[in-house]
Formats: sequence, structure tokens, C-alpha cells
Amino acid sequence: MSGIGLKLRRIGLLAVSALAFLQPPAHAQLTIEITGAGANRIPVAIADFGGEASASRVVTSVVRGDLERSGVFKMIDTGGVAMTETSNPAYPEWKSRGADALAAGSIGSSDDGRQEARFRLYDVNKQAVLGGSAFVTSKAMLRAAGHRIADMIYEKLTGEPGVFSTRVAYVLRVSAVRYELHISDADGQNAQVALISKEPIISPSWSPDGGRLAYVSFENKKPVVYVHSLASGKRVVIANFKGSNSAPAWSPDGRKLAVVLSKDGGSQIFTVNADGSGAQRLTNSNAIDTEPNFSPDGQFVYFTSDRGGSPQIYRVGVGGGEAQRVSFEGSYNVTPRLSPDGKSMAFISRRDGGFRLSVMDLASRQVQVLTDSHKDESPTFSPNGRMILIATEMGGRGVLSAVSIDGRIKQRLSITAGDVREPAWGPFNK
Repeated sequence: MSGIGLKLRRIGLLAVSALAFLQPPAHAQLTIEITGAGANRIPVAIADFGGEASASRVVTSVVRGDLERSGVFKMIDTGGVAMTETSNPAYPEWKSRGADALAAGSIGSSDDGRQEARFRLYDVNKQAVLGGSAFVTSKAMLRAAGHRIADMIYEKLTGEPGVFSTRVAYVLRVSAVRYELHISDADGQNAQVALISKEPIISPSWSPDGGRLAYVSFENKKPVVYVHSLASGKRVVIANFKGSNSAPAWSPDGRKLAVVLSKDGGSQIFTVNADGSGAQRLTNSNAIDTEPNFSPDGQFVYFTSDRGGSPQIYRVGVGGGEAQRVSFEGSYNVTPRLSPDGKSMAFISRRDGGFRLSVMDLASRQVQVLTDSHKDESPTFSPNGRMILIATEMGGRGVLSAVSIDGRIKQRLSITAGDVREPAWGPFNK
């Protein structure tokens, strides 16, 4: 069976049993393992932060962990040296350790009883301050403060925004009769359960503002598309037409969603307003059209179709019209996902009998296969466009894998509590 048919069949298995935001046990946290790193990593030292000891340890650990897992940095051993943002760096000593950059900071108490995180970043070779910041936080938000500092360091040293403060949604298969929709920090920690189901959950999709998740459930014994507000826990029905309702994807402005409906017979792509009104048919074919994804400029919807005899990727204007074929290399290409800058397209292609993550430069049409696994699915870009997160299989278990767009940096994310599937990387925090 084709990937299209399999996806549609899985939709019919859904049966939601509960909806809540619950803190799962510790064993349900994602564990990240680095399996590949960049060729030219930046050597950086993160001194032990000063200030209140327990808070400083948390922040220091998060900053170091974020930068190391990125695969972009080579972490320099600090030898337990503690520094604050007001310390005078011993530049020759740090240079002898091999550091090109040095960060130091502290966690202190503000006048109103809250905590304040401060840090400063130094260029060791030029013996100069590169930047720094100070902001109010709290004990409950210390990890978030660490992610924020790591984002600032990443951007200052690479010229691109960091994604450590973003979130990831994914589905955890705990058992044959328990599936959970999780939302975690980008490092896999602080996971919370948004949805509990007796049957599989598929197709989570983040709104552009990061405040809502669209997904498919089967509470009424049929697939229905919902939008779930993460702040309130409330949700609304977006698509509940006759037949199948599936594969929600947000428009860049958050006003519409593309969905796959079979209300008129075969599976075709429609757009609906974010409140579920105004359904408009976008594709017209006798084939299965599925897996829509808006281009970042909102002008096109990319999708998978077998209208040419085998699953391939097409695009159509948001106003409808003639669909244009996009993929030509190989006989099986599915699940198009556009990079945030609109220059690249991630997708799953069949190669040597396996299903592998590939990326296409849309200007040149050049295709690069990024993985050597055999059961890749559900690609999703990081909001800075540098990494692609997928679901795959390792040792008979479902895991997540992240790979850079050049294929050099690789991570594996797994949970001992079950199989992990259906990832969706959230946007930058607004």
C-alpha cells in the first residue's frame, strides 16, 4: 500500500478518550543523542554561572547542553571555573584552552523578589565583549532562561536565530491502547500531555503564533479536525464533513487551514477558515490528493497526489487552478514541507527499498538524500530552517531524528516509555 493510502487508513483508527494538560512521568521525557556534528564547530567555553548556587547550576547546564546538542559548537572544558558577567576574563588562559568565545553570567534576586538572569559573551581572540543581556525570570522558568541565553549566544556566533526556546509536538505510543500527544521544549524536557487517546493520533500542526495545535481525532466515530488552544485547553471543530477529514496545515497568517476532505467522493484538498467556516475546494482530480503544506509566502499549497500514477509532489495556487508537478526524480515522493525561507522543500522519497528524508533546492531542483534509514516519515523544519525533524525507526522502535539541511549534524530523540511518532516543530516564541 502507498504511503498515501496508509495515512488515510490510519485516520480511521482514531478514538479519543481524554483531553487534558497533565505532567507526564519523568520516563516520558525525550532523550537526545548526538550522532553527527558539523565539520567546523565553533570552540566555546561556558563558565559556571555565579549567584545563587542551585539556580546557577540549572542555567549553566541548560546553556551548555543546548549548544553542545546543536552540533555547531565544540564545548571547551572550563575546569570548574566560575565567572559572572562582571568578571574580568583571563583571555590568554581561555585562548590556551582552545576557546574562541567565552560566556559567563549569574542568577541573582531582583528588588521585587523575582530572579534576574544576566550574561555576557566575549570574543577571546579579539579580547572584546560581543554582547550580553539581563532579564527577569523565576525559579519555575530557570530552564527557559537557559534556553534564551543559549539562543542569544547561538545567534551572536552564527548570525542565525537559535531555536532552543521553541517547542516540539509529537505522539507517544505508550501501549496498544494508549496514545498521547505531547508538547515539550526543543531539548525534549518539560513534556506535557495535551491529548490522550485509545487509538493513534496523527497530524499535529502548529499555528503560526504557537498558541494552537490542529490535529485529527475520532471522538464521534469518524475523523474530525480540531483546533486546540494551548492556553485555555479549549478546542473547536474545524472540519466535520461527511467522510474523512484529515491532514490540517496552517496558512502563514493563521487565518486558514488546508485540510483533506472526502465529502465529495475522493480525497481532495480544501481550505477552511480558522473557525471552520468557508470551506473551498482547492484541487479537482480523480486521484488521492493529500498532505497539504502552504508555502511561506502563502501563495501556493504543496501536496502529494497519485494523479500521475505514482505518489508525487505538486503545487497549486491558493485560489485554485491547474496543479504543477514539483518532484520528478524517482517513483515515490511524498509529504512536502517547505523551509521557512521558501527556498527548500523537505520530503520523503523511496530509495533502495527504503523511505528516506530528502531535501530539494526549489530553484535548481537539485535533490539531496539526508538519511540512510529506511522508515522515515513526517518531516518538519525548525523555525530557523537549519534542522529537519522526522519520525523514523531504530531497533524496532519509533524514534525521532533531527538532521541539518546539509546532512552533517544529526541527533536521535527517543523515549524509553514507548514509540515516538508524528513530530511537529513549533514556531519562534512571539
